[in-house]
Amino acid sequence: MIYPTNFELKTGFDQIRELVKEHCLFIPGRQKVDEVRFTADFDLLKEWLEQTAEFKEICLFEENFPVDNYRDLTPGLRKARIEGTYLEIEEVNDLKRSLETIKAILRFFRNTAPGKYPRLKSLAGNVKYYSYVEERIDAILSKQGKIKDNASSELRHIREEIAQKNASAGKKLQSLLKHAIDAGYIEKDTAISIRNGRQVIPVPVSNKRKISGIVHDESATGRTAYVEPAEVVELNNEIRELEIAEIREIVKILIAFTDSIRPYIDDLLASYDFLGSIDFIRAKALFALRINAGLPALINSAGFRWKQAVHPLLYLHHKKENLEVVPLDIDLDEKNRILLISGPNAGGKSVCLKTVGLLQYMLQCGMLIPLVESSETGVFTDILIDIGDEQSIENDLSTYSSHLLNMKNFLRHASPRSLILIDEFGTGTEPQIGGAIAEAILESLNSKQTYGVITTHYSNLKHFASAAPGVTNGAMMFDTGKMKPLFRLEAGKPGSSFAIDIARQIGLPEDILRNASEKAGEDHINFDRHLREILRDKRYWEEKRDRIRISEKRLTAMLDQYEEELGMTKKMRKEILENAKQEAENLLANTNREIEKTIRVIRETQAGKEDTKEARKALEDYKNRLAAEDTSGDGKLDNKLGEIQKTAKKYKREETETRQVVVPVPDDQLMAGDEVRILSLNTEGEILEINGDNILVTYGESMITSVKRKNVTKIPEKDRSRRRSHASRFDQSISQRKLNFKSEIDIRGKRGEEALDIVRNFVDDATVVGVSELRILHGKGNGILKSLVREYLNALDVVRSCKDELVEHGGSGITVVKLDF
Repeated sequence: MIYPTNFELKTGFDQIRELVKEHCLFIPGRQKVDEVRFTADFDLLKEWLEQTAEFKEICLFEENFPVDNYRDLTPGLRKARIEGTYLEIEEVNDLKRSLETIKAILRFFRNTAPGKYPRLKSLAGNVKYYSYVEERIDAILSKQGKIKDNASSELRHIREEIAQKNASAGKKLQSLLKHAIDAGYIEKDTAISIRNGRQVIPVPVSNKRKISGIVHDESATGRTAYVEPAEVVELNNEIRELEIAEIREIVKILIAFTDSIRPYIDDLLASYDFLGSIDFIRAKALFALRINAGLPALINSAGFRWKQAVHPLLYLHHKKENLEVVPLDIDLDEKNRILLISGPNAGGKSVCLKTVGLLQYMLQCGMLIPLVESSETGVFTDILIDIGDEQSIENDLSTYSSHLLNMKNFLRHASPRSLILIDEFGTGTEPQIGGAIAEAILESLNSKQTYGVITTHYSNLKHFASAAPGVTNGAMMFDTGKMKPLFRLEAGKPGSSFAIDIARQIGLPEDILRNASEKAGEDHINFDRHLREILRDKRYWEEKRDRIRISEKRLTAMLDQYEEELGMTKKMRKEILENAKQEAENLLANTNREIEKTIRVIRETQAGKEDTKEARKALEDYKNRLAAEDTSGDGKLDNKLGEIQKTAKKYKREETETRQVVVPVPDDQLMAGDEVRILSLNTEGEILEINGDNILVTYGESMITSVKRKNVTKIPEKDRSRRRSHASRFDQSISQRKLNFKSEIDIRGKRGEEALDIVRNFVDDATVVGVSELRILHGKGNGILKSLVREYLNALDVVRSCKDELVEHGGSGITVVKLDF
């Protein structure tokens, strides 16, 4: 269902139709653009979109696709279905040209590589082309589009007679013309003319009675008469009769031709429907190229995930002005089905809403849409919008009544596959009641699992979206420094209207603004400021959380690596020990064999001193050879075993250190001199003094800090030496940062968010290196940057005070910050 009936007018799709028509080549293509309709049939929609995407590829990479002679013969073919009717010569000629184009298109798809353009090939596969029709046309029609002389024997005979009589008449006229020139009736350069299909002689009006004949016409000036001499009247009459006979014969030929192709008319009409479809798809592809459109991933469910989506009409308008369009990133899924967009007026909320409605409608009409092709988009069964003013004098409807009427229809037809688009939700009546009704409607739509994008300024709707599952806030970003909208959507947080700020920027008197603030109440005026502070702090802690998550992932990866290397080491150690044991056993066996052999030789030979000496020398040589090979217990084998065992112990120790967790000890066991870990600084130090819940700790190179008791953990005795080495490395890093640290920064010219990031890192570094007094140079200007910085600093526990510098040193252009350690 599409609601309301003027949906296309409200979203601008009527303009899209006209722009697509501009790329059509003939009427059937334009008719198919007019016939475009919304569909929720997933398979049909996928076919349409893939056809357009394939033709877009043809437009980009194929140069020989036929684009000439797109002629519409459907009216003539429908007429020719009736017996006795026939196609005119021009229609037969157009039929010939357009059939050649259809044949060329079919040949193009037939000659492309297998698997290429499958959707378009499937479309072309149903087209029947009959060469008989082309042959019949060639038999009666020349290349110039005229009926051939040999189309029939009678036509040939008639045309031969016409040629002979024209020649005779021409000779007589030339003779009469020469006579008239000699008699001085006409000028010498006068030539024979044709009037009403008859050959005549141009004669001055004053001499027209001097040539016997029939006057057929006069010139526009009235000075020349066109006379058919009496001598050729009869001959011209005969020629005229032959020309009439020629026309009759041509009609007979055309009737016979039409009769011969009448059995094929239905197939010919189907061929022209195919040609119209090709023209239509080509027009969609060309328009897609014009707006940089692509085919997103299509999913058979509600929702979408769009990246860098652009409103096509806005893009074309900005392109003429050489302006850039800020793209839109927007997601609607099962967890966040309804997006509630808030922000300043003229900040782009309505454009965002219309972009969603127009692009989704275009997509479900089979058109490619301008976004990154890695985007995903689903299919909705209904798109319902409430945009603009629908008040009606005739129907006695006010603006708010028309909105309520739309809401009634939304609640009636909404479903989990519906897309609801509402602009300025709840406006048009008393704000408190209007906001309450809008919240109740939003709650009902959310309960129906409906998808939607809604824009509003109401705070109660923002609060509802922040608490209700399925609904999420979105903000149109605003540059608070320049007081200009950025036209960029950021999901996950509500936007601020910046009403007072914008009024001040425009130049509304300050007393008016002050009075308005008092009437609205301090809490209401400060709502936007508090909202910005909350969002700023939320972003800060999200960044911290991300850094912690990254560190945890790195730690997990290191643990996995150590475990893997330890496992490999144990395996290698086992293999090496087994090999060493085997080698030792072999060595012992070989040694025993050598000793037994020597003893046996001495005994058997009862060797004398020389023989014994020689046997002992052989045994000594064996010993020396073993020593040279270094297979003994104190050679390479033992060295290698020692290295492996050492490495294994190292990995085991590092694994133990990595896995070890500092266990908190009871508070009453902490005392001066204990070594502790400062959790907030991730470093170790020594307790100097304990004052109730506050503990004075020294760390690094003579740096002292005061921390809460819950922020320290005692280090067990067995881990102190190892932790001292780690602390030493950390202290070296701190010392280096301390040497490079400067107690003053300059944030002039920075945007609000960028300046706060710099100040945040500046305060963190000062806390780490122990500098308690800082100077922030932000300039004076309108005081906006100063206010942002002061608001942020006052929200930090570590900041004791922040104030203006002395006048002689810069005054209100510099903020002096004192930290509380």
